[in-house]
Amino acid sequence: MQELAGLVELVGAGHVLVGDQISSYLTDWRGRYRGQALAVVRPANTAEVAAVVRWAHERRLAVLPQGGNTSLCGGATPSVEPVIILSLLRLNQIRSIDTANDTIVVEAGCVLQQVQEHAAAHQRLFPLSLAAEGSCTIGGNLATNAGGTQVLRYGNARDLALGLEVVTADGQIWHGLRGLRKDNTGYDLCGLFIGSEGTLGIITAATLKLYPQPAVQNTALVAVPSLEAAAALLGLARQGFDAGLTAFEVMAHNCLNAVVQCFPEQRFAFTGEAAQAPWFVLIELSDNENEEHARQRLELVLGQALEQHIALDVIIAESMAQSRELWHLRESIPLAEKVLGKSVKHDIGVPVSKVAAFVTETNALIQQAYPGVEHVIFGHLGDGNLHYNVAKGQYTEAEVLSFEKAIYTIVFDQLKQVEGTLSAEHGIGQLKRDWLALYQDPVELALMRQIKQALDPLNLMNPGKLLADALPKP
Repeated sequence: MQELAGLVELVGAGHVLVGDQISSYLTDWRGRYRGQALAVVRPANTAEVAAVVRWAHERRLAVLPQGGNTSLCGGATPSVEPVIILSLLRLNQIRSIDTANDTIVVEAGCVLQQVQEHAAAHQRLFPLSLAAEGSCTIGGNLATNAGGTQVLRYGNARDLALGLEVVTADGQIWHGLRGLRKDNTGYDLCGLFIGSEGTLGIITAATLKLYPQPAVQNTALVAVPSLEAAAALLGLARQGFDAGLTAFEVMAHNCLNAVVQCFPEQRFAFTGEAAQAPWFVLIELSDNENEEHARQRLELVLGQALEQHIALDVIIAESMAQSRELWHLRESIPLAEKVLGKSVKHDIGVPVSKVAAFVTETNALIQQAYPGVEHVIFGHLGDGNLHYNVAKGQYTEAEVLSFEKAIYTIVFDQLKQVEGTLSAEHGIGQLKRDWLALYQDPVELALMRQIKQALDPLNLMNPGKLLADALPKP
């Protein structure tokens, strides 16, 4: 503890954790990675964050920023030693809200749900929404450019941020919180730090966009005969709802079966033939128009889908409670996956027009290599983001994990052919770091390395993540 005395002076003895105190900080949410750290430091404000970073910089110690520790790619778990974990959970203040400017200034340790609720209390909407919103933090959302269920209408985290406050790799503070929609004064530094996974600096606060609360929300679950039909339904929905289309989620039949199997209190929404449909779509329409008119628009579009045999059956939520039940089915899929065991997971982006062919062809190639594995596919079809997962099926968990490298190769080769991406919303972390080096455009990688070298020449910011060769120098 003697060598950490300087940290104690900076943040207080109760906020420098060591030994058994830090176990929960060393493992990722999926239990895939576990690392080691000299200590976990919990600063209370931006000035303390900067002081800790300067302390570490002087000693050539790596710093790993961590928020809610909900990373799905090992981005918030130590992968090299020695490292200091810098927990941002104490930076949890909502600094201000400006309803005339439709902005809110929040610190990085604010839990996403806290921001949503504070905006709602002022009759505003902060639209970023994802399954981990009760525990993930704004800093992590921005560091990974989180997506979620409403990207179709509102965009990713990058699209929702107007300004940032950032501690640089050498411990300076960039005060960039101005809440302007137009600010054409040079390089887009906000866009640079967002999605950088803490490898360039540490986001400590952000100015975020707010929107009017929608007066009307309508939710529908639709059974469809194929992914091609789901894509056709998306086309109908876009034409019929325009900007009112908030979410368009797709789920394979076995995803909902897994939810009901693991959580018997939830029920399958359909009965009869529709309950056996291979695919289901969850649609949400949000608007500020008359409720009756919005409902009529939804019924008209879904009626057209039934007439064209794009849809097999439709359930329209009759209340907010039923809407929440339908969304709960969708949001419980990752939890059910976790209960049923580890699998080979992908968070991929595919042009919507190519999703159906991609899934058909990739499934066939994987089945050819490993007959009997199970394809667990769901995601945000509206923006082309699929969670394309391969579960054990007739194999053991250990066996399917041993196929991981070969399955990744198949999937990423297919993605390259359709000009897709190997990470749509979860980031790179350490899970996809080496794959990125193989599949990303080499000029793009070179530019990223130059940026890293310019902003963090000692490679002390979250080393071992994102870029394969970004490791601390002795």
